[in-house]
Amino acid sequence: MAAVTGPEIERLIALLSKLPGLGPRSARRAVLQLIKRKETLLVPLTAAMADAVEKACICTICGNVDTQDPCTICRDDRREPTALCVVEDVGDLWALERAGAHKGRYHVLGGVLSALDGVGPNDLNIGKLVERAGNGDIQEVILAMNATVDGQATAHYITDRLSGLGLSVSRLAHGVPVGGELDYLDDGTLAAAMKSRRPF
Repeated sequence: MAAVTGPEIERLIALLSKLPGLGPRSARRAVLQLIKRKETLLVPLTAAMADAVEKACICTICGNVDTQDPCTICRDDRREPTALCVVEDVGDLWALERAGAHKGRYHVLGGVLSALDGVGPNDLNIGKLVERAGNGDIQEVILAMNATVDGQATAHYITDRLSGLGLSVSRLAHGVPVGGELDYLDDGTLAAAMKSRRPF
């Protein structure tokens, strides 16, 4: 299909279409809105992106993305130092923080073990996790892995690596979501919910 705009706009569309959740059509609509609202959206967005390019960094302690190292969470003395929540990616950490679900520290693995994708233990931040967990401050490691085959395999591998350190290792419960109706849930979710039942 022939380009209907100049190369600068086509480049912007192509770059935005590479973002998760945005395909070429969504990117084209987003670019059109940005250009229509150039002064109120495009110019501030450009400035914010330039700031992010200059200041964004990865925390050397936990792996979070922030504008300072150590990150805001690792610097916060009010957080529970004995509980360490292990997540696959930064997005998972941000989701838990949004929910206010964890008041301790975090550790970002940077993915999950996957034989199909060629991701092994050395490709993830597992060695540093074992080192952090064994430093004496940590009493509980919470494995907040996604309920996928690779996520569960990663959780089992980490549990094996942490055995012998005298730590409590737990994982997130799986099952019926708040507000969920049983008739609409898949078989795996229902089975996990039944298996993880607890006294009422």
